[in-house]
Amino acid sequence: MILGVPKEIKTNENRVALTPGGALELTRRGHQVYVQDQAGVGSGFSNEEYISAGAQILDTIEEVYKKGQMIMKVKEPIESEYPLIRPDHLLFTYFHFASYEPLTKAMIQNKPVCLAYETVESSDKSLPLLIPMSEVAGRMAIQEGAKYLEKPIKGRGVLLGGVPGVTPGKVMILGGGVVGTQAAKMAAGLGALVTILDISLPRLRYLSDIMPANVTTMYSSEYNIRKLIQDHDLIVGAVLIPGTKAPNLITRDMLKQMRPGTVLVDVAVDQGGCIETCKPTTHENPTFIIDDVVHYCVANMPGAVPYTSTIALTNATLPYAIQLANKNWKQACTDSLELRKGLNIINGHVVYKGVADAFNLPYVDVDTFLK
Repeated sequence: MILGVPKEIKTNENRVALTPGGALELTRRGHQVYVQDQAGVGSGFSNEEYISAGAQILDTIEEVYKKGQMIMKVKEPIESEYPLIRPDHLLFTYFHFASYEPLTKAMIQNKPVCLAYETVESSDKSLPLLIPMSEVAGRMAIQEGAKYLEKPIKGRGVLLGGVPGVTPGKVMILGGGVVGTQAAKMAAGLGALVTILDISLPRLRYLSDIMPANVTTMYSSEYNIRKLIQDHDLIVGAVLIPGTKAPNLITRDMLKQMRPGTVLVDVAVDQGGCIETCKPTTHENPTFIIDDVVHYCVANMPGAVPYTSTIALTNATLPYAIQLANKNWKQACTDSLELRKGLNIINGHVVYKGVADAFNLPYVDVDTFLK
Protein backbone atom coordinates (compact mmCIF):
# COMPACT_ATOMS: atom_id res chain seq x y z
CA MET A 1 0.00 0.00 0.00
CA ILE A 2 1.04 3.61 -0.51
CA LEU A 3 0.91 5.68 2.68
CA GLY A 4 0.98 9.47 2.74
CA VAL A 5 2.01 11.50 5.78
CA PRO A 6 1.26 15.21 5.29
CA LYS A 7 2.57 18.01 7.44
CA GLU A 8 -0.01 19.10 10.01
CA ILE A 9 -1.28 22.58 9.20
CA LYS A 10 -3.60 23.27 12.11
CA THR A 11 -2.40 26.28 14.13
CA ASN A 12 0.62 25.40 16.30
CA GLU A 13 0.28 21.67 15.62
CA ASN A 14 3.81 20.30 15.64
CA ARG A 15 3.05 16.58 15.87
CA VAL A 16 3.41 14.23 12.92
CA ALA A 17 1.46 11.02 12.38
CA LEU A 18 4.44 8.70 11.96
CA THR A 19 7.96 8.58 13.38
CA PRO A 20 10.91 7.45 11.24
CA GLY A 21 10.82 4.23 13.26
CA GLY A 22 7.19 3.72 12.26
CA ALA A 23 8.04 4.43 8.63
CA LEU A 24 10.76 1.77 8.76
CA GLU A 25 8.32 -0.86 10.04
CA LEU A 26 6.03 -0.16 7.09
CA THR A 27 8.68 0.04 4.38
CA ARG A 28 10.34 -3.18 5.51
CA ARG A 29 6.99 -4.88 4.93
CA GLY A 30 6.99 -3.71 1.33
CA HIS A 31 4.81 -0.62 1.64
CA GLN A 32 5.66 2.79 0.20
CA VAL A 33 5.70 5.73 2.59
CA TYR A 34 5.62 9.33 1.34
CA VAL A 35 6.28 12.07 3.88
CA GLN A 36 5.81 15.77 3.19
CA ASP A 37 8.95 17.89 3.34
CA GLN A 38 9.70 18.97 6.94
CA ALA A 39 6.60 17.18 8.29
CA GLY A 40 8.56 15.77 11.23
CA VAL A 41 10.74 18.76 12.08
CA GLY A 42 8.33 20.12 14.70
CA SER A 43 8.57 16.80 16.53
CA GLY A 44 12.34 16.61 16.22
CA PHE A 45 12.57 14.28 13.19
CA SER A 46 14.48 15.36 10.07
CA ASN A 47 13.86 14.50 6.43
CA GLU A 48 17.10 12.52 6.49
CA GLU A 49 15.81 10.25 9.24
CA TYR A 50 12.73 9.39 7.17
CA ILE A 51 14.84 8.78 4.09
CA SER A 52 17.10 6.43 6.10
CA ALA A 53 13.94 4.55 7.14
CA GLY A 54 13.01 3.98 3.47
CA ALA A 55 10.44 6.76 3.12
CA GLN A 56 10.39 9.26 0.28
CA ILE A 57 10.04 13.01 0.76
CA LEU A 58 7.54 15.03 -1.29
CA ASP A 59 7.61 18.81 -1.50
CA THR A 60 3.93 19.62 -1.08
CA ILE A 61 0.82 18.45 0.70
CA GLU A 62 -0.91 18.18 -2.67
CA GLU A 63 1.63 15.57 -3.80
CA VAL A 64 1.18 13.56 -0.62
CA TYR A 65 -2.59 13.39 -1.06
CA LYS A 66 -2.24 12.65 -4.76
CA LYS A 67 0.10 9.68 -4.29
CA GLY A 68 -1.22 8.31 -1.00
CA GLN A 69 -3.87 5.61 -0.68
CA MET A 70 -3.91 5.70 3.14
CA ILE A 71 -3.39 9.15 4.58
CA MET A 72 -2.11 9.13 8.15
CA LYS A 73 -2.59 12.34 10.10
CA VAL A 74 -2.79 13.57 13.67
CA LYS A 75 -5.58 16.14 13.55
CA GLU A 76 -8.70 16.24 11.41
CA PRO A 77 -8.42 17.72 7.91
CA ILE A 78 -9.07 21.45 7.83
CA GLU A 79 -10.92 23.37 5.12
CA SER A 80 -7.91 23.84 2.83
CA GLU A 81 -7.41 20.06 2.75
CA TYR A 82 -10.99 19.16 1.80
CA PRO A 83 -10.44 19.53 -1.98
CA LEU A 84 -7.46 17.14 -1.78
CA ILE A 85 -9.50 14.24 -0.39
CA ARG A 86 -10.76 11.63 -2.84
CA PRO A 87 -13.27 8.74 -2.67
CA ASP A 88 -10.42 6.21 -2.91
CA HIS A 89 -8.64 7.60 0.15
CA LEU A 90 -8.51 5.90 3.52
CA LEU A 91 -8.04 8.63 6.14
CA PHE A 92 -6.61 7.40 9.43
CA THR A 93 -6.55 10.21 12.00
CA TYR A 94 -8.39 11.90 14.87
CA PHE A 95 -11.67 13.29 13.52
CA HIS A 96 -13.99 14.08 16.48
CA PHE A 97 -16.81 14.42 13.96
CA ALA A 98 -19.57 14.92 16.53
CA SER A 99 -18.09 18.28 17.54
CA TYR A 100 -17.90 19.84 14.06
CA GLU A 101 -20.65 19.50 11.48
CA PRO A 102 -18.84 21.18 8.52
CA LEU A 103 -16.10 18.54 8.66
CA THR A 104 -18.68 15.76 8.82
CA LYS A 105 -20.58 17.16 5.83
CA ALA A 106 -17.34 17.62 3.84
CA MET A 107 -16.27 14.02 4.39
CA ILE A 108 -19.75 12.79 3.41
CA GLN A 109 -19.52 14.85 0.23
CA ASN A 110 -15.96 13.76 -0.67
CA LYS A 111 -16.73 10.08 0.10
CA PRO A 112 -13.42 8.80 1.53
CA VAL A 113 -13.23 6.05 4.14
CA CYS A 114 -12.79 7.81 7.48
CA LEU A 115 -11.31 5.67 10.25
CA ALA A 116 -11.11 7.69 13.45
CA TYR A 117 -8.42 7.05 16.04
CA GLU A 118 -10.73 8.12 18.85
CA THR A 119 -13.39 5.44 18.26
CA VAL A 120 -11.13 2.41 17.74
CA GLU A 121 -12.27 0.35 20.71
CA SER A 122 -10.85 -2.73 22.45
CA SER A 123 -12.95 -5.58 23.82
CA ASP A 124 -12.64 -4.11 27.33
CA LYS A 125 -14.19 -0.83 26.05
CA SER A 126 -10.87 1.03 26.28
CA LEU A 127 -9.82 3.36 23.45
CA PRO A 128 -6.24 2.35 22.59
CA LEU A 129 -5.54 5.18 20.14
CA LEU A 130 -7.00 7.85 22.39
CA ILE A 131 -5.27 6.66 25.56
CA PRO A 132 -1.74 7.95 24.80
CA MET A 133 -2.93 11.45 23.93
CA SER A 134 -5.35 11.39 26.87
CA GLU A 135 -2.41 10.56 29.12
CA VAL A 136 -0.47 13.51 27.74
CA ALA A 137 -3.48 15.87 27.89
CA GLY A 138 -4.38 14.84 31.44
CA ARG A 139 -0.90 15.60 32.70
CA MET A 140 -0.72 18.81 30.72
CA ALA A 141 -4.07 19.97 32.13
CA ILE A 142 -2.41 20.36 35.53
CA GLN A 143 0.80 21.80 34.11
CA GLU A 144 -1.14 24.47 32.21
CA GLY A 145 -3.71 25.00 34.93
CA ALA A 146 -0.98 25.62 37.48
CA LYS A 147 0.59 28.21 35.18
CA TYR A 148 -2.65 30.08 34.56
CA LEU A 149 -3.39 30.26 38.28
CA GLU A 150 -0.56 32.79 38.46
CA LYS A 151 -1.72 36.34 39.12
CA PRO A 152 0.00 38.01 36.12
CA ILE A 153 -2.15 35.77 33.89
CA LYS A 154 -5.31 36.76 35.83
CA GLY A 155 -5.41 33.62 37.95
CA ARG A 156 -6.08 33.49 41.69
CA GLY A 157 -2.39 33.65 42.52
CA VAL A 158 -2.37 30.17 44.04
CA LEU A 159 0.58 27.76 44.15
CA LEU A 160 -1.04 24.35 43.79
CA GLY A 161 1.31 22.59 46.17
CA GLY A 162 1.28 25.35 48.76
CA VAL A 163 4.23 25.74 51.13
CA PRO A 164 4.69 24.92 54.83
CA GLY A 165 2.12 26.94 56.75
CA VAL A 166 -0.05 27.62 53.66
CA THR A 167 -2.91 25.36 52.53
CA PRO A 168 -2.33 23.75 49.11
CA GLY A 169 -4.51 24.64 46.16
CA LYS A 170 -7.67 22.68 45.41
CA VAL A 171 -8.18 20.80 42.15
CA MET A 172 -11.53 19.41 41.00
CA ILE A 173 -11.54 16.85 38.18
CA LEU A 174 -14.72 15.95 36.30
CA GLY A 175 -14.31 12.39 35.04
CA GLY A 176 -12.25 9.50 36.35
CA GLY A 177 -11.11 8.03 33.03
CA VAL A 178 -7.63 8.18 31.55
CA VAL A 179 -7.48 11.99 31.41
CA GLY A 180 -8.88 12.41 34.90
CA THR A 181 -6.60 9.77 36.38
CA GLN A 182 -3.47 11.28 34.85
CA ALA A 183 -4.53 14.79 35.91
CA ALA A 184 -5.11 13.57 39.47
CA LYS A 185 -1.68 11.93 39.58
CA MET A 186 0.01 15.14 38.46
CA ALA A 187 -1.97 17.37 40.80
CA ALA A 188 -1.46 15.04 43.74
CA GLY A 189 2.25 14.86 42.98
CA LEU A 190 2.45 18.64 43.22
CA GLY A 191 0.81 18.43 46.64
CA ALA A 192 -2.62 19.83 45.74
CA LEU A 193 -5.85 18.72 47.39
CA VAL A 194 -7.68 16.82 44.63
CA THR A 195 -11.30 15.73 44.20
CA ILE A 196 -12.26 13.39 41.33
CA LEU A 197 -15.93 13.12 40.34
CA ASP A 198 -17.40 10.30 38.28
CA ILE A 199 -20.76 8.55 37.88
CA SER A 200 -19.24 5.06 38.02
CA LEU A 201 -19.01 3.73 41.56
CA PRO A 202 -16.69 0.87 40.52
CA ARG A 203 -14.35 3.44 38.98
CA LEU A 204 -14.48 5.61 42.10
CA ARG A 205 -13.67 2.57 44.26
CA TYR A 206 -10.69 1.77 42.06
CA LEU A 207 -9.41 5.34 42.15
CA SER A 208 -9.90 5.50 45.91
CA ASP A 209 -7.70 2.42 46.25
CA ILE A 210 -4.83 3.55 44.02
CA MET A 211 -4.64 7.29 44.67
CA PRO A 212 -2.61 8.92 47.46
CA ALA A 213 -4.21 10.37 50.55
CA ASN A 214 -4.55 13.88 49.11
CA VAL A 215 -7.03 12.62 46.48
CA THR A 216 -10.72 12.30 47.37
CA THR A 217 -13.40 10.67 45.22
CA MET A 218 -17.00 11.86 44.96
CA TYR A 219 -20.06 10.87 42.97
CA SER A 220 -20.70 13.31 40.11
CA SER A 221 -24.02 15.13 40.45
CA GLU A 222 -25.10 18.68 39.78
CA TYR A 223 -25.51 19.24 43.52
CA ASN A 224 -21.95 18.12 44.28
CA ILE A 225 -20.49 20.05 41.36
CA ARG A 226 -22.21 23.28 42.44
CA LYS A 227 -20.94 22.80 45.97
CA LEU A 228 -17.32 22.12 45.02
CA ILE A 229 -16.85 24.86 42.42
CA GLN A 230 -17.25 27.50 45.12
CA ASP A 231 -13.85 26.84 46.71
CA HIS A 232 -11.75 24.97 44.13
CA ASP A 233 -8.95 26.82 42.34
CA LEU A 234 -8.50 24.63 39.25
CA ILE A 235 -11.31 22.68 37.56
CA VAL A 236 -10.46 20.12 34.87
CA GLY A 237 -13.10 18.84 32.45
CA ALA A 238 -12.15 15.26 31.60
CA VAL A 239 -15.41 13.76 30.39
CA LEU A 240 -15.56 11.63 27.24
CA ILE A 241 -18.39 9.70 25.64
CA PRO A 242 -16.76 7.96 22.64
CA GLY A 243 -17.80 9.40 19.30
CA THR A 244 -20.46 11.72 20.69
CA LYS A 245 -20.56 15.24 22.08
CA ALA A 246 -19.52 15.63 25.69
CA PRO A 247 -22.29 16.70 28.11
CA ASN A 248 -22.20 20.18 29.68
CA LEU A 249 -21.54 19.54 33.36
CA ILE A 250 -20.60 23.15 34.16
CA THR A 251 -23.09 25.69 32.87
CA ARG A 252 -22.77 29.42 32.32
CA ASP A 253 -24.66 30.30 35.50
CA MET A 254 -22.20 28.29 37.61
CA LEU A 255 -19.38 30.74 36.83
CA LYS A 256 -21.01 33.23 39.23
CA GLN A 257 -20.46 30.75 42.05
CA MET A 258 -16.71 30.51 41.40
CA ARG A 259 -14.11 32.78 42.92
CA PRO A 260 -12.44 35.34 40.61
CA GLY A 261 -9.31 33.85 39.08
CA THR A 262 -10.54 30.27 39.14
CA VAL A 263 -9.07 28.36 36.18
CA LEU A 264 -11.09 26.00 33.96
CA VAL A 265 -9.25 23.53 31.70
CA ASP A 266 -11.61 21.68 29.35
CA VAL A 267 -9.74 18.71 27.92
CA ALA A 268 -12.97 17.55 26.25
CA VAL A 269 -13.19 20.69 24.10
CA ASP A 270 -12.28 18.80 20.90
CA GLN A 271 -15.38 16.67 21.49
CA GLY A 272 -17.64 19.67 22.14
CA GLY A 273 -16.51 20.36 25.70
CA CYS A 274 -18.08 19.59 29.07
CA ILE A 275 -18.02 23.24 30.17
CA GLU A 276 -20.72 25.32 28.48
CA THR A 277 -18.65 28.50 28.18
CA CYS A 278 -15.62 26.79 26.63
CA LYS A 279 -14.83 27.17 22.95
CA PRO A 280 -11.74 25.85 21.18
CA THR A 281 -8.60 27.97 21.53
CA THR A 282 -5.04 27.56 20.24
CA HIS A 283 -1.59 27.43 21.81
CA GLU A 284 -1.08 30.90 20.34
CA ASN A 285 -4.09 32.33 22.20
CA PRO A 286 -4.91 29.66 24.77
CA THR A 287 -7.15 31.48 27.24
CA PHE A 288 -10.09 33.83 27.58
CA ILE A 289 -11.96 35.19 30.59
CA ILE A 290 -15.68 35.13 31.30
CA ASP A 291 -17.06 36.44 34.62
CA ASP A 292 -13.48 36.67 35.97
CA VAL A 293 -12.97 32.94 35.39
CA VAL A 294 -9.98 31.93 33.24
CA HIS A 295 -10.82 29.40 30.49
CA TYR A 296 -8.06 27.28 28.93
CA CYS A 297 -9.57 25.34 26.01
CA VAL A 298 -6.78 24.38 23.62
CA ALA A 299 -8.14 21.68 21.34
CA ASN A 300 -4.77 20.01 20.65
CA MET A 301 -3.02 20.18 24.00
CA PRO A 302 -0.52 17.37 23.23
CA GLY A 303 0.67 19.44 20.27
CA ALA A 304 2.64 21.57 22.74
CA VAL A 305 4.90 18.61 23.56
CA PRO A 306 5.22 17.08 20.08
CA TYR A 307 8.31 14.95 20.62
CA THR A 308 6.68 13.03 23.47
CA SER A 309 3.25 13.00 21.80
CA THR A 310 4.41 11.81 18.38
CA ILE A 311 6.33 8.87 19.78
CA ALA A 312 3.45 7.93 22.10
CA LEU A 313 0.94 8.16 19.24
CA THR A 314 3.00 6.10 16.79
CA ASN A 315 3.52 3.44 19.46
CA ALA A 316 -0.25 3.04 19.57
CA THR A 317 -1.27 3.55 15.92
CA LEU A 318 1.48 1.56 14.18
CA PRO A 319 0.10 -1.96 14.80
CA TYR A 320 -3.24 -0.88 13.34
CA ALA A 321 -1.61 0.94 10.41
CA ILE A 322 0.30 -2.25 9.57
CA GLN A 323 -2.94 -4.25 9.58
CA LEU A 324 -4.63 -1.72 7.30
CA ALA A 325 -1.66 -1.59 4.93
CA ASN A 326 -1.18 -5.35 4.80
CA LYS A 327 -4.81 -6.32 4.30
CA ASN A 328 -6.57 -3.15 2.96
CA TRP A 329 -9.18 -1.45 5.12
CA LYS A 330 -12.11 -3.70 4.30
CA GLN A 331 -10.38 -6.96 5.18
CA ALA A 332 -8.61 -5.45 8.19
CA CYS A 333 -11.89 -4.12 9.60
CA THR A 334 -13.62 -7.42 8.90
CA ASP A 335 -10.94 -9.27 10.83
CA SER A 336 -10.62 -6.75 13.67
CA LEU A 337 -13.58 -5.61 15.73
CA GLU A 338 -11.35 -2.88 17.19
CA LEU A 339 -10.69 -1.33 13.78
CA ARG A 340 -14.32 -1.80 12.74
CA LYS A 341 -15.37 0.43 15.63
CA GLY A 342 -13.07 3.13 14.21
CA LEU A 343 -15.03 3.42 10.95
CA ASN A 344 -17.11 6.62 11.05
CA ILE A 345 -17.87 7.48 7.42
CA ILE A 346 -17.63 5.19 4.39
CA ASN A 347 -18.15 6.48 0.84
CA GLY A 348 -20.56 9.21 1.91
CA HIS A 349 -22.47 7.17 4.52
CA VAL A 350 -22.27 7.69 8.30
CA VAL A 351 -21.60 4.32 9.94
CA TYR A 352 -20.99 5.50 13.52
CA LYS A 353 -24.21 6.07 15.40
CA GLY A 354 -22.90 8.81 17.69
CA VAL A 355 -21.98 10.94 14.69
CA ALA A 356 -25.31 10.33 12.95
CA ASP A 357 -27.21 11.22 16.11
CA ALA A 358 -25.19 14.41 16.68
CA PHE A 359 -26.44 15.94 13.42
CA ASN A 360 -29.62 13.95 12.72
CA LEU A 361 -28.01 12.25 9.75
CA PRO A 362 -28.99 8.89 8.23
CA TYR A 363 -27.17 5.99 9.85
CA VAL A 364 -26.01 2.90 7.96
CA ASP A 365 -24.77 -0.23 9.73
CA VAL A 366 -21.05 -0.66 9.11
CA ASP A 367 -21.49 -4.34 8.28
CA THR A 368 -23.24 -3.27 5.08
CA PHE A 369 -19.83 -2.33 3.68
CA LEU A 370 -17.92 -5.32 5.02
CA LYS A 371 -19.96 -8.15 3.50
